[in-house]
Amino acid sequence: MATLGEHSERAGSRLRAAVHLASTAVGSIVDPVTERDRTRRRIVALCAPFATLLAVAGAYPLVEVVRISVSAEQYRSVGFALEAYGTLVTDPYYRGVAFNSLWLAGGTTLASVGVAVPIAHALEKYDLPGEDVLVTLVSFPISLPGIVAAFMILVLLGNNGLVTNLAALLTGRPATDLAIAVSAPGLFVAFCYSMIPRATLILRGTYAELDHAAEEAAQSLGATPWRTFRYVTLPQIRPGITGAVILTFRTGLAIFGTLIVIQTVVVWTLQISRELATGYDIQVAGAMATAYFLFTFAFTALGLRYTDAEVGL
Repeated sequence: MATLGEHSERAGSRLRAAVHLASTAVGSIVDPVTERDRTRRRIVALCAPFATLLAVAGAYPLVEVVRISVSAEQYRSVGFALEAYGTLVTDPYYRGVAFNSLWLAGGTTLASVGVAVPIAHALEKYDLPGEDVLVTLVSFPISLPGIVAAFMILVLLGNNGLVTNLAALLTGRPATDLAIAVSAPGLFVAFCYSMIPRATLILRGTYAELDHAAEEAAQSLGATPWRTFRYVTLPQIRPGITGAVILTFRTGLAIFGTLIVIQTVVVWTLQISRELATGYDIQVAGAMATAYFLFTFAFTALGLRYTDAEVGL
């Protein structure tokens, strides 16, 4: 049976071997000798900015948020307590906020991707007049902050909005009865306004990789445009649709500027802001931020895995 000294000597040997291996790896990167070492140095140089950003702007803030969420005191990260997470699970109000976030992000994702598919199809399959102008108009909302997008919805669908007054003129009803800008439908439209361009741009890239020969073969065999799209085009763009769903759903969960103006539905991001502004319940805010990160990370990982499976097929 090995003695304590022998165990210590073995541990020391393993530590020295690890240090030697690490120093050798660092030396080969700093002063490469072979082409393989030079390739490693290029990889490290290319990855260093992202790794630094990940550590400074990603890992460190996340660790601090988690530590705040389990702190036993309000303004100091001391002790360990799970009361904030218990509040999120047991309080019906926070469960309602979570439900609002999911249905709003999920519903607008389905609507946005559903609209983006025919837009991308038309832009890539047909020679449309003024196509450059159309692409600019479709992608324009991406450049707008959420607050500006919300203001544009007010201008269109508010009490004095263009669409509202046009509908009032056609129906004879008061404009105040038709305005939806500061309601759940108005917020739904505002979300879609920001999300449709993102889904469209992803799907345009997917359409660029289509096998047009397969579509032409299907059409030459008598397939209608709808059957060609359903059985030939759709299977090829399905990974792009999945990617668009992932991006737009995450966008829907993260939208905040629009909610500052149209606060008709309380969702997760808006509630985090309220926790920090009203009463300054920093533990609950930290728990909400942690739960948000875990959920979006798991959703993204699962979606990308599905996308990889689709590509593999």
